[in-house]
Amino acid sequence: MVVFALIAGVLVVAVLAGVLWPMWRHSPAFVVATVVLLGLGTAVLYGLVGTPAGLREASPSRIDTPRDIDEAVTDLRAALKRDPTQVEGWMLLGRALLGQEKYTEAADAFAQAVRLEPDHAEVLVSAAQARMLAAGSGKPDATAIAWLQQALTLQPEHQRARWFLGVAQRQAGEPAQAAETWVPLLSQVDAATHASLLAQINAARQEAGQPALADTAAPSPGLTVDVALAPNWRTQLPGDTTVFVIARLPNGPPMPVAVQKHQLSELPLQVQLDDSDSPMPMAKLSAVGEVEVLARISRSGNALPQEGDIVTEPVRVRLPAEAPVKLTLGR
Repeated sequence: MVVFALIAGVLVVAVLAGVLWPMWRHSPAFVVATVVLLGLGTAVLYGLVGTPAGLREASPSRIDTPRDIDEAVTDLRAALKRDPTQVEGWMLLGRALLGQEKYTEAADAFAQAVRLEPDHAEVLVSAAQARMLAAGSGKPDATAIAWLQQALTLQPEHQRARWFLGVAQRQAGEPAQAAETWVPLLSQVDAATHASLLAQINAARQEAGQPALADTAAPSPGLTVDVALAPNWRTQLPGDTTVFVIARLPNGPPMPVAVQKHQLSELPLQVQLDDSDSPMPMAKLSAVGEVEVLARISRSGNALPQEGDIVTEPVRVRLPAEAPVKLTLGR
């Protein structure tokens, strides 16, 4: 267990380095907060469902922490040789090998996970993806297709399963079937992805001699917010002081699902928050049913709350909201 935990840590750090580096350049404070929250969340989750005592059983003198990805993969292989029944270990090995572009070896690792847990949608999809990459010929893989179909039977809303199945069907010369497989995704993705997905569907339909689908995407359920200063409130703050308009999950993490940055001199102002204002691609305004909306004057200009900030009372709103949310600063 210790070996798996240490190796997982090395691999997670490597993956996060690649994922979070672009975000670091734009907002270092946000990245630090995200990493801290991930760490705390992992610790709490492991405390609830893991076996913390298992970590204490091993003597520190017997634990050699892997120094890089290659060494981590080597240690993970050795651990799986000793105990080949660890589904999580095979999945972790498969993802690491995919990151190293060792697609055939990754496919073998995921196949072991499928043998151990054949009725888990994510295991099946990951294994199918690796087989398709390992094939490299553009030809459909019957086993991968069967795994993807099984994954959709188990979890019909699994987006990756539906996407890769459509890819395989199109490669198999079945563009009409591929388009039909992809259509349900149109109602599940955000506005930006919707446009590119519709283009792929219509390209497949054109190959099949079918007419193109019209773009019937409903507009993203945005949120109108009016922000003003209290009538009798006077401030000596300069006009270029930062004002954040924020929508966040009630009783949830501090990271917003939508945020805009303005200046004090712009008040009173009306803003329209929507999916394009999300700082995190996986947390969209359109994907939640309720938010807290607030405005904050930040003397430092920092996206994270600071002492001395001036903040409105949060207003809880159910989405979609018909009327503008009114916020008043300086009360």
